Amino acid sequence: MARLQPAAVTAAPPPAGGSRPPPGGSGPVAWMRANLFSSFWNSVATVVTLALLAWIVPKVLGWMILDASWGAGGVAQCDAVRGQGACWTVVREKFRFMLFGVYPFEQQWRPAVAVAVLCALLVVSALRRFWNRWLVLIWIAGTSTTFWLMAGGLGLPPVRSEQWGGLPVTLILAIFGIAFAFPLGILLALGRRSQLPIVRAFSVIYIEVVRGVPLITVLFMASVMFALFVPEGMRIDQLLRAQIAIILFVAAYLAEAVRGGLQAVPKGQYEAAEALGLSYWQATGLIVMPQALKISIPAIVNSFISLFKDTSLVVIIAIYDFAYAVKKSVETDFAWKKYFIEAFLFSILVYWIFCFAMSKYSQWLERELARGDRH
Repeated sequence: MARLQPAAVTAAPPPAGGSRPPPGGSGPVAWMRANLFSSFWNSVATVVTLALLAWIVPKVLGWMILDASWGAGGVAQCDAVRGQGACWTVVREKFRFMLFGVYPFEQQWRPAVAVAVLCALLVVSALRRFWNRWLVLIWIAGTSTTFWLMAGGLGLPPVRSEQWGGLPVTLILAIFGIAFAFPLGILLALGRRSQLPIVRAFSVIYIEVVRGVPLITVLFMASVMFALFVPEGMRIDQLLRAQIAIILFVAAYLAEAVRGGLQAVPKGQYEAAEALGLSYWQATGLIVMPQALKISIPAIVNSFISLFKDTSLVVIIAIYDFAYAVKKSVETDFAWKKYFIEAFLFSILVYWIFCFAMSKYSQWLERELARGDRH
């Protein structure tokens, strides 16, 4: 009996979807066609935009970089190129006043180190490996070092807070404003959703009243009203008043951001926590709040960025923040007064660096937390 041979297995033809894409179907050309020249009006807008950039960018680069004054030749060197290029020499000449204000000149190494310590605290706090109990000790050590350097004592000449100014003041107000307003905002958000009428009413009234007035008003009240509520003869430092006002103001906005995250958490998460027999605080701390904060990251970081920029308003109660120090550095010197634009551009750059860093970190944090969920 003949033995049956197995039929030869032939490869199936590749599916139509697996064939090579047509020329121009992918790559830069395809991206430009899909995003820049997808329609007639889109093409017109692209051409007009490119034409404007071709006209503006060379002029801006020429004024800001190519024809600018960068040396240490003083105001005479800037006068020689005035009208042709920027005078970045003003930043070189007024750099220390812009950064440290009226802090004693010979002691300005102290606020410089304080700025480095505060920036290091931000970097350490941003790393997930330090999200443990050690972070609290790091903050205590960093905070103590910062105020020891700025105020003096224990071997350093004392410097009154009225002489503080510039970037250290801006960072102190922003960083400690965030650090204390954030937990207060969480408590207010929980209080607004509380089942206890008194707690809920207090939280609602506080949030709505504070969010209904501008920060300038709160700063004025902190500067004037605090003295009416303390014992006679007791004096509260002006910088401390501004710090408390900023904390109370920002906490109301953070409370609404966190409340939005709490409302976005599925109801089943609350029911699951109850089914496990967890108490209210256990369910909130272990299950609900982590999810709510992750959802609220964009809104929370937006409040942080707004706070960092709004610290410039403390000038109305006679505090030398960074923006005001930059302004006074050229305003009080007639020779450099005409180059105020370059000074303000420098302050814009510094604010942008900090705000951009916060924005990029929030985006990175969202991706990291989303990756953790997938795993």
